[in-house]
Amino acid sequence: MKKLLTLSGTQLAQMIRSKEVSSLEIVNLHIEHIRKVNPSINAVVRDRFDAARAEAKDADKRVGNSAPESLPPFLGVPCTIKESFMLTGMPNTSGLVARKNVISDHDATAVERLKKSGAIPLGVTNVPELCMWMETDNRLYGRTNNPYDRDHIVGGSSGGEGAIVGSGGSPFGLGADIGGSIRMPAFFNGVFGHKATGGLVPNTGQYPIARNKALTYLTTGPIVRRAEDLMPLLRLMAGPDNIDKGCSVMKIGALSDVSLKGLTVIDVEDNGKTRVSSDLKIAQRKAADFLGSKGAIVKRTRIAGLKKSFDIWASMLSASDQESFSASLGNGTAIHPLFEMIKWSMRISEHTLPSIVLAMTEQLFKYMPARTKRLVEAGVSLRAELVNLIGQNGIMLYPSYSRPAPKHRKPLLTPFDFAYTAILNMMELPVTQVPLGLNEEGLPLGVQVASVHGNDHVTIAVALELEKAFGGWVPPDIGLLTKA
Repeated sequence: MKKLLTLSGTQLAQMIRSKEVSSLEIVNLHIEHIRKVNPSINAVVRDRFDAARAEAKDADKRVGNSAPESLPPFLGVPCTIKESFMLTGMPNTSGLVARKNVISDHDATAVERLKKSGAIPLGVTNVPELCMWMETDNRLYGRTNNPYDRDHIVGGSSGGEGAIVGSGGSPFGLGADIGGSIRMPAFFNGVFGHKATGGLVPNTGQYPIARNKALTYLTTGPIVRRAEDLMPLLRLMAGPDNIDKGCSVMKIGALSDVSLKGLTVIDVEDNGKTRVSSDLKIAQRKAADFLGSKGAIVKRTRIAGLKKSFDIWASMLSASDQESFSASLGNGTAIHPLFEMIKWSMRISEHTLPSIVLAMTEQLFKYMPARTKRLVEAGVSLRAELVNLIGQNGIMLYPSYSRPAPKHRKPLLTPFDFAYTAILNMMELPVTQVPLGLNEEGLPLGVQVASVHGNDHVTIAVALELEKAFGGWVPPDIGLLTKA
């Protein structure tokens, strides 16, 4: 039965349809596993186990009364949902103390579509305060720990999702990404994550939510333990819901149309500003060499515009006229950051240190409009350069971060390293995060696979090939994880 904790959602759904195993057995197994690992990692912050069991029983009844081909694709398969998405009956606080009593009365669009596919949510998972930091920690739920080593971070903002999927507690989960919030947790926790082309999947039903142009910088997408789930999940979540104005109709290509032979591979080992660890460089080089051995045309290069990644990301986000972060922290009424910093030093603030610092610095871009404008223009130029360089039949390999999952609080010393993922949000490119085994410390390695707009099928197809070559997700040692 433990093997079921390593299979894809697609495989589990097939086994349920064929009556090889029941949905209730699978759901119970994952619930038992979550109860075993969650005290150590604190990934699932509110469960709905009783409701999930009831839904699993209903799924088994449907299987018994229906032809297999008539059943929805993920009928009876358990999953988890990032707490910033609305899920009926579950909290939707985004880690903000002022929202501690907020309970969702309906489902976010992506959640609704997952449920219509037959998936059964087991609960909601932890996030950083207001989803704006790479360390998943807040004053409501506390800190989430990495399943490979509890002393290390899980990333953010979909950190709870990355951790529970990486620990084997869920076959797949739902995340959202405006600066790497799907890809960093997927990377740090050794699993797959997909940031869709901007505007492909509606973001409706999230808190906080982007507005104006940033609706296409923010992307909703899956975090999965096996790559074969990426495309079916993306297809069922994609398409306008007539609410999210940033979402449009786009064609999703077929995986079968992608061939490694003749594929252009732009191999970029760093951004020219932030150093990347040798183990990540070696892993990326191996991935590029493998693709080259299969007939891809590998071109190793540097892209000068990537040096300004953080500044471009922050400027383009600022120019899209979002609600101030200070106001968001105050649940509509701006906080006084300096006062909050004093309260934090006295250990009486309701906010985390990264959130307070961000509130203190966010106004800098408002006072430098000319600089912001220049950086927005630089971002537009960089986007055109990347699209031209990668081409319609190409991908770019790019580091996921400066190093494997750092220890807790260490990102405070290098706060701009997330620029490796963040810049690709502003480019609106599809990106798949791919695990590439473990380093000598037992921490996950990985790489980002990006392509041009609308080429989600290309990055996912490459992810499937890299999974075959390098093994994909490596389950952590649960005995070691749960040892006191």
